[in-house]
Amino acid sequence: MFPKPLRWTAIAARHPSALLLAVQLASLMVYPLVDGRDTRVLFSAFTLVAVPLAVWVVFRSHAANWIAWALAVPAMLLAIAAIALGLPALAAVSAVLESLLYFYAAGALIVYMLEDHTVTADELFAAAAAFTLLAWGFAYAFLVCQALAPGSFTGMVEPERPRRWLELLFLSFSTLSGTGNGDVMPLSPYARVLVMLEQFAGVGYIAAVVSRLIALSIVRRRGGQH
Repeated sequence: MFPKPLRWTAIAARHPSALLLAVQLASLMVYPLVDGRDTRVLFSAFTLVAVPLAVWVVFRSHAANWIAWALAVPAMLLAIAAIALGLPALAAVSAVLESLLYFYAAGALIVYMLEDHTVTADELFAAAAAFTLLAWGFAYAFLVCQALAPGSFTGMVEPERPRRWLELLFLSFSTLSGTGNGDVMPLSPYARVLVMLEQFAGVGYIAAVVSRLIALSIVRRRGGQH
């Protein structure tokens, strides 16, 4: 039997990081279906779901919630206005705020994971969610960089055109994970600086957060055996 709706609500309340992670991973399944089309509506729909979840995660991590809302509310309003008014500049400003929000939420989750010496199921979800938040944050930063400095990124396919959202997100994931830049490359100095910062963040995240969680999990397992 499937869990009752109230049980699903309780699970989501205990593990908000898992819900945010599920929404972000689900969006990856949707992006290829609309890649190459006008994705402004999709961006706004995703913003209206993911941004409040990011704020919820910040709230559960005991960080300054007013900062998250100060970034989230204008980001959502600007995303809606960008569609209603057809102004790409508003979408770029919204992307700036979303990038800052995701970085702030990722930082809040990292502090949450480092504040004790126990590893819970929610902290394991938080580790994965923080990684995706960093990837989305840099992807939005790439999007803003491309809007302000056209030609900042190129690719093997149609190198002269601006890179689509999925391509920039792919660049972000491949850079953060240390697997390489793939078929998308930064060209402008600002784009290259952003990529270098993400490479540094990826190495630091693996070294400081993931390795610590693995070590604490091993210690807890050995302690349980004894």
